[in-house]
Amino acid sequence: MSQQRESFSSRIGFILAAAGSAVGLGNLWRFPYLAAQKGGGVFLLTYLIFGLSFGLSLLITEVAIGRRTRQSSVGAYRMMHPKFSFLGVLTALVPAIILPYYCAIGGWVTKYGVEFLLGNGEKIAENSEGYFNAFITIEGGSLLQNAEFWFLIFLAVTAFIVMSGVEKGIEKASKIMMPALLILSVAIVIYTFTIPGVTKGLKYYLLPDFSFIKSFKDFADLLLAAIGQLFYSLSLAMAIMITYGSYMKQEDDLQKSSVQIVLLDTSIAFLAGLMIVPPVVAYSGGDPGLIQSTAGPGLMFVTLPKVFAGMPAGGVIGTLFFVLVFFAALTSSISLMEAVVSVIMDLTKMVRRKATIVVIGISLVLGTLSSLGYGPLAGVQILGRAFLDFFDFITNSVMMPIVAIFTCILVGHVVKTDYVAEEVLKSGEFRGRKPYDMMIKWIAIPLLAIILLSNLLA
Repeated sequence: MSQQRESFSSRIGFILAAAGSAVGLGNLWRFPYLAAQKGGGVFLLTYLIFGLSFGLSLLITEVAIGRRTRQSSVGAYRMMHPKFSFLGVLTALVPAIILPYYCAIGGWVTKYGVEFLLGNGEKIAENSEGYFNAFITIEGGSLLQNAEFWFLIFLAVTAFIVMSGVEKGIEKASKIMMPALLILSVAIVIYTFTIPGVTKGLKYYLLPDFSFIKSFKDFADLLLAAIGQLFYSLSLAMAIMITYGSYMKQEDDLQKSSVQIVLLDTSIAFLAGLMIVPPVVAYSGGDPGLIQSTAGPGLMFVTLPKVFAGMPAGGVIGTLFFVLVFFAALTSSISLMEAVVSVIMDLTKMVRRKATIVVIGISLVLGTLSSLGYGPLAGVQILGRAFLDFFDFITNSVMMPIVAIFTCILVGHVVKTDYVAEEVLKSGEFRGRKPYDMMIKWIAIPLLAIILLSNLLA
């Protein structure tokens, strides 16, 4: 089976695909908000430190598991230790649940990108909150105002690329979209430097504000925010990096590639903050309160259209921004779908096309629930949450930390860290082996447990 398994054609192809998975909506609508809320430069410094320790250790672990087993998550964990087979199933369920609602949100991004391309940005900004609410509640009437329609378009684009294969689909798309995403990010950042009043926002975002840390609780909140964002940003504990690792060539330097993925993901997140925080602060007359209190869809679909409308050439910048966000969302949705398709192919021996069709069917059902969950199905909730919010909570807040905890237990205390080290050493040096062992065995588990507990108590 391993001889017939698809693979990336080059190390750069693997890096761009994996980084594309990591660079998603969380980088663009959660990272800037957290940076603004948690002391600006202090948060950036904390994020980078934990990225090159905590995040990198977990990333190396998952990529090494994938490359060593040449299996998707279910088969990989079963090969590592039969008693941990349940972990492979749990890991595979994560992207299967996330993909449908992620495509629903991807549909929102696609809709806004098209509207800005058509020159309707200022019209949206006139009542951005009402416009967004009417769209997601499907009160607009026309097909183009129907969130379900845009969900189907985004799902179809994702499926087309995945159905084309690892090299001709995923790698080829990543080689186009990731450079484009970087170029667009830099272009928008350069433009933001010209906005009147942007200096206050730049200072707030870039200069460490140590006065933010007034107590041990503030310090703990800072660490938890940075670690939590990093954990979700790098696509960990959702079968993706194991799957992509299984497509990685044996001769490609595993540790070096992982470092580059972390740095690329962090760079995009940093640029996202530069794109968003300074302009919003400038728009607010130098007051960072607006960005501190707005995250997620509210920031992207309500606040930013207003900011773009107040900029010179705001229509152009808004269009470029939503094209950028579309690329980020698409690269992540591709990796989510591929993780599930890979599991089905490994377990059932289905060809890629049939496995993708199965995943499309699952996504149509769950994604439709998410698309209609704020409109016709708003009265149906799970644990007091709309479908999309529940799917997001159960995967990101519960399942993913549990998967990561058990993975660290398995690697650190059952099969031992030599299991990963041996795979890393096949293609290069393993610098920082002792810190890696310490992180996986003793540090990551309590950190992940704290993340899980804080999510459950929130």
